[in-house]
Amino acid sequence: MGRRGPLRRWQRRWKDGWVGDLDAPGARRNAAIDMLVFDHGLLRKAWRNEHEVDKGVWRSSQPDPGMVRRLAGQGFRAILNLRGATEYGSYLLEREACRAAGIELVDFKLTSRALPSREEILALDATFAGLPRPFLMHCKSGADRAGFAAALYLLLQKGATPEEAARQLHWRYLHLRGAATGVLHFLLERYAADAAKEPMSFRRWVETRYDRDALMAAYRSGGAADFLVDRVLRRE
Repeated sequence: MGRRGPLRRWQRRWKDGWVGDLDAPGARRNAAIDMLVFDHGLLRKAWRNEHEVDKGVWRSSQPDPGMVRRLAGQGFRAILNLRGATEYGSYLLEREACRAAGIELVDFKLTSRALPSREEILALDATFAGLPRPFLMHCKSGADRAGFAAALYLLLQKGATPEEAARQLHWRYLHLRGAATGVLHFLLERYAADAAKEPMSFRRWVETRYDRDALMAAYRSGGAADFLVDRVLRRE
């Protein structure tokens, strides 16, 4: 386990003081600071990366409480959080805002640099099927996990082609294929290649052909793109 630097150690001590109880004095203010500064919420104020995937299905970056209230006012019934349950102020405030607004919050953790297991893909499909519409799916920036989940939604729920699904992983959403996060697009490319030889649905491919470990081992990312994603954008 790598050692934390002084800033990370201070941040851990600071967070331990409020993360367990938002009703404690100053806790909600500190959660907002954590959301805006340490979780890049100020950048999301300028650009939500919010886009429609299908009728009643949207994708975006991490919503703040104000956005949750806006979604509730627009009739949204659920939010699919692809970051999973975390200790970020962003998540704690999102969870609180969803409860107050009557929006169902579903936590389903994906990572941007590793592929999900076969079981996780099928579980995500079941989650899609059970979510009330309209719903929003989101990750941190709305670029990688939100795009990948949107692609899987189109493949599994709509029977889209690999080419149609791959449009959800595009540079206009800030997805960089040359970085480690490009492994998500690599999965779609491999499915497209296999389906071109033997036509099959994506679900059948996942159930019979998908080999997570082999795909992870075969993918190679580039140094400059990785530096941008890991050090500058700090994708999860």
